[in-house]
Amino acid sequence: MTNLTATPTATPFVSVVRSLLETDLYKFSMWQALLHWHPGAQTEYEFRCRNKPAYPLAELKEEVERQLDHLCTMSFTEEELAYLRSLRYIKSDFVDFLTVFRFQRKFITVTTEGDELAIHAIGPQVHVMGFEIFVLYIVNELYFRRFDQAAALAEGRRRLDAKIAALKEFGQQPMQRNPFEFSDFGVRRRFSAAWHDEVVERLAAEVPEFFKGTSNVYLAMRYKIHPIGTMAHEYMQSFQAFGVRLRDFQKAALEDWVQEFRGDLGTALTDVVGMDAFLRDFDLYFAKLFDGLRHDSGDPVVWGEKAIAHYLKLRIDPNTKRLVFSDGLDLDKAIALYRHFADRITTGFGIGTWLTNDLGIQPLNIVMKLVRCNGQSVAKLSDSPGKTMSKDETFLAYLRQVFEIQQ
Repeated sequence: MTNLTATPTATPFVSVVRSLLETDLYKFSMWQALLHWHPGAQTEYEFRCRNKPAYPLAELKEEVERQLDHLCTMSFTEEELAYLRSLRYIKSDFVDFLTVFRFQRKFITVTTEGDELAIHAIGPQVHVMGFEIFVLYIVNELYFRRFDQAAALAEGRRRLDAKIAALKEFGQQPMQRNPFEFSDFGVRRRFSAAWHDEVVERLAAEVPEFFKGTSNVYLAMRYKIHPIGTMAHEYMQSFQAFGVRLRDFQKAALEDWVQEFRGDLGTALTDVVGMDAFLRDFDLYFAKLFDGLRHDSGDPVVWGEKAIAHYLKLRIDPNTKRLVFSDGLDLDKAIALYRHFADRITTGFGIGTWLTNDLGIQPLNIVMKLVRCNGQSVAKLSDSPGKTMSKDETFLAYLRQVFEIQQ
């Protein structure tokens, strides 16, 4: 890592959030589905930093508060609403809801616990679920503003140059049965908005044969590229508290998704209670209705082999399906996975931090996850133990028992 020193800065207020459209596409798709099917859900989301920052995040409390105050004054513009209406899977009544939507400051609190920053969003799910991505990139940008910007950007550009050169060299090699395609998934942990713009603009201009889109809806609109995303863990987890039998929550979540999107956005997330438990519920019905699966924890090769074996068991040609990998990827890992799988199944790669925050400074590993819904705990039992998110050990034990998962 480049040796850069973090120093406090005293600068006039500059909003980190440029647009309410600047969030991941799957926030809109989940938001629409939950508004239509479970509009009364009450939830709690909790911020957490999984690694040790260069200085205490608690120092950012007042700046984060000011940014959230400003966020809660913002609304969608007519141009942004028109763009959302142009997406065939976004329904008109949902956009009508967004025309009057405002984030409510009363639903989110910022405190400190020693050196740690504590952020909680508590309230109706359709009013608080959207805070997540904004909170994450607000904290990130405020945090990285204290580092030497010129040195960081110089290193970032050097690394981006190397990535683009490597992709062009890769393009001279023989391709496999299915193409290599990747997208930007880096809004939540980016260095800054300006750097995110630069990365996406250069990739779209210089390697369009490989770079196929971004999860950032604002940048998709701005650069006229494809918005990418379907569902995240919070959507599946919510169904643990929606009144269905716990053993059936995955099937209920997938069924509601099918009914909402009728064939669009057909990539299912597999690791809320682990891949093995997911595949037991992902029967022929769902395997035919969904276009593919997304990996977000555990060994990606093991996961992919299980997915292909499952499709073959169901007598489905894997080449008609797609595996999307999105867990801590860089280009080298993505290309290695492509080489392993691309003759047998279509692949896609969502690369986040190592596109938008690879500037020689240790990135923050921050998340803001759903922890309670309708008064009860919800959780994910990730295939990567460090990603399991719940403080309720009793509920975790029950979830493991129901889905026959070892500790």
